[in-house]
Amino acid sequence: MSEYIVRHTDVFMLWVGALCTLGLYSMLYKENRIYRLFEHLFLGLSTGYLVAQQWVDVLQPKWWKPMWEEGRWHFIFIVIFGSFYYFIFSRKGSWIARIVIGFFLGVASGQAFQLFANDTWPQIPSSFKPLIPHPAHTVMVDGKETLIKELTNSGALNNGIFMITVFCVMMYFFFSFEQKGLFVKGSAKLGRWLMMFTFGAIFGATIMARLALLIDRMDFLLNEFGPKAFGSAQMMFAILLAMMGLVLYLALVKDKKTPEEGEA
Repeated sequence: MSEYIVRHTDVFMLWVGALCTLGLYSMLYKENRIYRLFEHLFLGLSTGYLVAQQWVDVLQPKWWKPMWEEGRWHFIFIVIFGSFYYFIFSRKGSWIARIVIGFFLGVASGQAFQLFANDTWPQIPSSFKPLIPHPAHTVMVDGKETLIKELTNSGALNNGIFMITVFCVMMYFFFSFEQKGLFVKGSAKLGRWLMMFTFGAIFGATIMARLALLIDRMDFLLNEFGPKAFGSAQMMFAILLAMMGLVLYLALVKDKKTPEEGEA
């Protein structure tokens, strides 16, 4: 049996990939046990992969090798300190785990604030953009020559749209006074519409990411699994169409059932 699996490893892996794909997409009909089985399987595999990756990329090069090969034995206290996490399972000693958790929460909060400051604060001066087209030239800044890039007509128009967008969105969130008047009320309303356009673009990008995953799985089933399992991609395409028709039929039948019939 093991020799047969070794000789046909590629075919076996194709069948595993196809079954996993179809099992996960069975969610399109409704949540079922097959979907939950493959969902838990993928969660377990991803968790195991992350554990192995944590050892290979972090613990082994940054903790084990310096301690064991370079003689930095004080790194052993990292394990002792980290093991305090497991006191969370003790009712009497849970306060020890809270010390470790509080320490790392403080470190993570400081790093998050630093990352936020480094990413967000530079956006404030960069939001002020030139609106008048000009050729490339140099200016003196703190005694040094700084090159100013050329600004074309299209670039100036783009900067103008950017500045209007920033102003209108900030006006929408400015609540220090009541928004009255055509200019204030109109700019705030325009800012709301511009945010809706942005949210729509973000939602569209999310949908495109899901479609990219779907296209990748369909390409696997049609061009890799189908030819080797059934001899042609057309046969696999017909099977997928039949399965889609079955899912639609089951969904329509489910919608036509009354609550009493569903309970019976």
